[in-house]
Amino acid sequence: MNLNQWFEKGLTAEQYIAGMSVNKAAMNQILEQFSLSSEERERLAPLKGKGLKVIALSEDWCGDALLNNPILLKIADEIDMDVKFLLRDQNLELMDQYLTNGTSRAIPIYIFINKDGEEQAVWGPRAKHLQDLVDQERSKLPAQDDPDFTDKQKAMYKNLVKSYQVEDKLWHAVANSICDKLIG
Repeated sequence: MNLNQWFEKGLTAEQYIAGMSVNKAAMNQILEQFSLSSEERERLAPLKGKGLKVIALSEDWCGDALLNNPILLKIADEIDMDVKFLLRDQNLELMDQYLTNGTSRAIPIYIFINKDGEEQAVWGPRAKHLQDLVDQERSKLPAQDDPDFTDKQKAMYKNLVKSYQVEDKLWHAVANSICDKLIG
């Protein structure tokens, strides 16, 4: 399948959100509270009406998706870009073409395509600022063979997801990272 065919196979944002069973409230909270800054809007202005589309490989259980997807949707609204969501676990043929570091099925992955279905940019799964934050928190964990590792790792991710829901500086870090990728 070409990218336009994958796009056509996808769910609209409304369908994706309606089908969510995990993180729906948290994602909707960010969607309601986040607004692009005037600087972000200015940066995006040249892309308005260019016919861009985006395939969002995602899953509702993913903490990064609950942060990144609403930001993507705000950017899409700003530049009149159509968004379609594909569930990663049901679309491994496409996912495996966009592995993180060549090995990981990390999500979300956003594949931006032009009106002809040609790939223009790929973004994901995290903004650099957020990756640095995750790496910093991971460095505080005990060794994997430590009996407390699993509990401490779960607590770390729970705290990160909590910060994703309330820290607008993280929201703008994601928005600017996506802008950087789109604008080049």
